[in-house]
This record gives sequence, C-alpha cells and structure tokens, in this order.
Amino acid sequence: MQGQSENESELAKLLVDALNLEDVDPGEIDPQEALFNEGLGLDSIDALELALAITQKYSIQLKADDENMQHAFGTLRTLNAYIEEHSASRFGSISSSPRFARSQAACRTILSS
Repeated sequence: MQGQSENESELAKLLVDALNLEDVDPGEIDPQEALFNEGLGLDSIDALELALAITQKYSIQLKADDENMQHAFGTLRTLNAYIEEHSASRFGSISSSPRFARSQAACRTILSS
C-alpha cells in the first residue's frame, strides 16, 4: 500500500465519516485501490452520499454529466486530484478577478496608514 498524502488522509476520513464505515480505518485506505466494486466495495448510493459530502466540505460542484466523474471517483488518489484541481481553479479565478485586486489594494492602503 502506498502512503496517503495529507489531503488524501483528510478525504479518507471524510469518506469514512460520511458513509458511516465503522469497520474501516481511514488511514488503511490504499489511495490506489478502487473505491467501488472489488476495491473498497462502495456502491451507487455511497457515491451520491460521498458527492454530497464533498460538495459541502470543498464547495465544488460535482456534475453527473461530467465525463471525468467516473475516473475521478476511481480511487482515493484520483478523487483527491479532482478536488484539488477544481478547488484551485475556483480559487484561482477569484484571486485573479479585478474586484479581488481592488480589495487587496484597499487592505494594503488601510494597513499602511
């Protein structure tokens, strides 16, 4: 088993908590192991519950018609990568907005006074 990154550990804990997997230790989930069927054994109901928990915790929108969704939910590692990619792009667009730049400038002016 490969070790989990810090973000993968957090996601594994969310997965175990959201799905009430009382007999699964989050630290023991192999980040390369399949989450569904022969791997961890999750099913379609689990996928819905996990998607809801991810949406609430990470404030990203998971779309059923997204062609990458099946791959993203393949393993803990691919799911974590999907979350990181979509969280980064969401926050990246905020930090590059003119409104954000004006807010930063206003804060610098206030702090330098």
